[in-house]
Amino acid sequence: MGASTNTYLEQVVAQKAAVDVELRQRKTRAAPAGLVLAPSGGGGGGEARAVDYRITGLWRFQTVVVPPNVHVVHTRRGKDKPVTMGLGTSFRFDPYTDSFLLIPAAVQTIVINANCICSELQGVLVQAYVQWVVDEVGTAYKRLDFSDTDDPMRLVNVQLREQAEAALKDKVSTMAIGEVLSDKKPLIQELTLRLRDVAEGLGLSIVTVQIKEAVVSSTTLWDNLQKPFRSERRRLARLAELEADERIAAQELSDHEQRQLAQLQVEAKVAAERAETEKADNAAKALLEKQLAALERERSAREFELIAVRAELDAARAKVRHAQVEAELTIARLQAEAAHAATQRELELERTRRELENLVNEPALRGRLIERLPEIAESVGAPEEYRVLDVRGAEGAPGALLGFVDSAMAALKPAAV
Repeated sequence: MGASTNTYLEQVVAQKAAVDVELRQRKTRAAPAGLVLAPSGGGGGGEARAVDYRITGLWRFQTVVVPPNVHVVHTRRGKDKPVTMGLGTSFRFDPYTDSFLLIPAAVQTIVINANCICSELQGVLVQAYVQWVVDEVGTAYKRLDFSDTDDPMRLVNVQLREQAEAALKDKVSTMAIGEVLSDKKPLIQELTLRLRDVAEGLGLSIVTVQIKEAVVSSTTLWDNLQKPFRSERRRLARLAELEADERIAAQELSDHEQRQLAQLQVEAKVAAERAETEKADNAAKALLEKQLAALERERSAREFELIAVRAELDAARAKVRHAQVEAELTIARLQAEAAHAATQRELELERTRRELENLVNEPALRGRLIERLPEIAESVGAPEEYRVLDVRGAEGAPGALLGFVDSAMAALKPAAV
């Protein structure tokens, strides 16, 4: 164990060194954080300056131009108080009688590494950082040393770092190692109180105080401190594992029982459904058979009705056929009667024609005419002229008779005057 090293402690120290280097490099590059005490007889043209100011003009008529984030303290020989004092205030400068001080107004950061001894006589490295700023320049330039031209704030930072380390060591010495590692609030409160008391009398203001790390210096002690926690964690992990196994086994048993119960319930449900299905099937079959019987009876009744309808239809057809036959016979009889009547008419006409022919022969017509001559003569009156016509024909045919009648009628007409 003696040959082992505290890797975490080494990392913390290396980190602190890297932070210091980074802060120093930033100051060198930016060069805003500096304070320059200008020589009374020179223009400061070739000197290295931490604050980027400019001096313009010639001889005793010069002007100092400063950045806006720099406090200015300008004094003159024979004056008890500064001639010019303010933030970012440029001023006229006589190098033979005047001098000036430039103090950065930017926030300064101090990284603190305090090797402390706790109440249990164990070494603890506490790493913190403090940020501060110049608040009252009229007090600060009188009580603090800003004369370092390379790093005007270096001496102030060293003083504040020493104050902070002393405050941390005093506070840690009254605390147990567990308290230091678990609760950093008391350290922050103590460090803030101490530094603010100091800063107020120097014209400074503490912006913030933070504790970054608290590390046990002894590797063996660090391992021993972690062992109870690790053992407790292993015990809790093992108990949690056992509890999880028990829960898993109980859950598996419960799941198995639930599966069996669910299977039994499913089987019972299936059996009940099967019984219900069979019952429903039997009821459906009985109903179907009943319906089929009813349909069969209805079909038989319809067949009987159809037979009766067909018989009625056949009877109606027979009647219609009989009526048709009777109508045909009647028509044939009527046609025969009509034909007979026609034949009788033709015979009657033929007889009448023959009778007429017999009646209208020349001797008969002549006798009848002779019989009616007196009536004719009376109706006509006395003739004024008589004509004699020969109406005889060559053969004594009816045409001759007709000619005779015409002649007689012409003779009976009165002659024209």
